[in-house]
Parts: sequence; C-alpha cells; structure tokens
Amino acid sequence: MRFPWDESRRAFADAASLFVRTAALVGDRWQEPGLGEWDVRALVGHTSRSLLTVEEYLARPAATVEVPSAPAYYAATSAMAAGPGVATRGVAAGRALGDDPATAVAGLAARVVPLVERSDGADLLTTLAGGMRLDDYLPTRTFELAVHTCDLATALGLPLEVPATAATQALRLVSELAVSSGQAGPLLLAATGRPVLPPGYSVL
Repeated sequence: MRFPWDESRRAFADAASLFVRTAALVGDRWQEPGLGEWDVRALVGHTSRSLLTVEEYLARPAATVEVPSAPAYYAATSAMAAGPGVATRGVAAGRALGDDPATAVAGLAARVVPLVERSDGADLLTTLAGGMRLDDYLPTRTFELAVHTCDLATALGLPLEVPATAATQALRLVSELAVSSGQAGPLLLAATGRPVLPPGYSVL
C-alpha cells in the first residue's frame, strides 16, 4: 500500500495542526490523567515524537530500503511498541517540552511540517525499523498524530474531530493492518454497530 505523496503531505500537515490546536487547550491540566500510565504531559510528549522522529530520521539518510511500506513498519516494530521503553520515552519526551509544552509543540510543528513540504517523498531515512522512503514512513506519523490527538481530546473532554485528510489516511492504514493480521471481521462488526470488540483488540 502506498499513498499519493501530495495526499500524505496534506494529511500530515492537517494532523500536526490538529495536535498543535489541541495541545494549546490543555491549560494547566498537564498533570491530569492522559492515557494509561501517562499523564497529559507524557501523552503530549509521546505524540510530539511523531513530529520529532521525522526531523531526526531525515538527518540520518539510509542507503537502502529495508521496510517497504507503512504496514511493514508496524509489523517490524510491534514487539518494540509493546515494550516498557515506549512509556519511558513518552515521559522523557513530555519533560523535554519544558515549562511551556504547548508552545514547544507549536514550534516543533513549525519546523517539521515545512521539511516535509519541501520534500518529494523520495528521501531515504533511517527509522527505528530500518531504511524507509519518507513517503512510506510519513503515513505512520499521520496515524500516530491522529490517534494520540484523539487520546488527548478524550482526556480533556473535547470532541473527537479529525480532519478528513488525516482521518482518511489513518483509517486506510487501520483497514490494511486489520486485513493483514486477520482481524478484519471483528472490526467490521464493531464499525457497523454489532457487538463490541474483544478485550485487548488492536490492529497493531
């Protein structure tokens, strides 16, 4: 599965903008519960890594493509994503946002989105899973921004309003992951009002 580059750039920019706007609404609630063991600051810190890793990985060019698609990236990183390091990195990323996390998030987006806009998507970058083209990696960041901004909105009691560009790309990736992992049936039933998903269900 490959998304058109112009579509991916718009979806990423829109997802980043949503994240920036939602983070700006936190106010003084940074220590309130966010997601799981994370407070709101750690959740925002983890989400900010969806921007930061694009910048970091572009600075580390890869020689070859080792991970050919967005679904392949999730398959390659599934064990790492389930490990304790994710929670620890989220907490550390939240602390790194400093005294004014919302402003830090806005500044990060202001740096990274133009980097993506200037690219044609062909850049080879070194990701956690190995070498990837930017146009294959970027949809994973849009997905993470969309999902975790929804987590943040839920924690703050805000509406779940994802831009159509980002929602379309994220849901296409969800469907691809569900099909490839043999979990499409329960998702189809839940999406059409049938019984709730099994405990612990995830396409990741």
